[in-house]
Amino acid sequence: MNLIIDVGNSFVKLAVFNKDKMIQKVTTNIDDVIIKIRFLKKEYDDIDKAIISSVGRLKVKDVERISSYFELLILDSDVKLPFKNFYETPKTLGVDRVALVCGSIRKFSESDVLIIDAGTCVTYDFINKNNEYLGGAISPGIRMRYKSLNNLTANLPLLDSGMPKDIIGNSTNESIHSGVIYGILNEIEGVIESYRLKYPDLTVILTGGDAKFLSKQLKSSIFANPNFLLEGLNFILQFNSNE
Repeated sequence: MNLIIDVGNSFVKLAVFNKDKMIQKVTTNIDDVIIKIRFLKKEYDDIDKAIISSVGRLKVKDVERISSYFELLILDSDVKLPFKNFYETPKTLGVDRVALVCGSIRKFSESDVLIIDAGTCVTYDFINKNNEYLGGAISPGIRMRYKSLNNLTANLPLLDSGMPKDIIGNSTNESIHSGVIYGILNEIEGVIESYRLKYPDLTVILTGGDAKFLSKQLKSSIFANPNFLLEGLNFILQFNSNE
């Protein structure tokens, strides 16, 4: 069995996989990672391998402790990957984006795939049917857009995310909601359409913390999968374990 450790910007996600099947997922903060891992180790004593992404945010002593529990793979630019990487700066490519591309290979091999990860940032990653990763784009996520309007202006308030009542905002709050939400929806729809003009048989995957909210509003045909990054990390671990 495998333990997946995904260190994100806000939380750490831990997932236990039995081959390709995820059997448990836990979300925790970075200070409680070792406590939660010990709990999972006790509950699933046959976990023998683990993978960590975004290891830089973990304390060195925590990484050393995890490596004493399991055979540990730390995802970085030197790890063997199941695709050809045509990104011009591969060492700066986020490990989360690498994991998403690997997830698409496992689920949609020999397809043109656009993966959209809607989290702190919205990332777009494209891999073609020849198993070649070409790159993508990065833009601000929903919360970042709300915060930037508040931080970079004198009078605009910081609002909680919410679907606007109408595209025409009839108050400052509703105008902010309209600008943020319809702005990001139109951006995503526009990106998908641009890719489909070039790749007509495009498969689109939407994942990330805001995937559920956005998938209800998008008109394009997409596959929504909130666990896609975890599945991709598990596939990388399997690929490097020759399983």
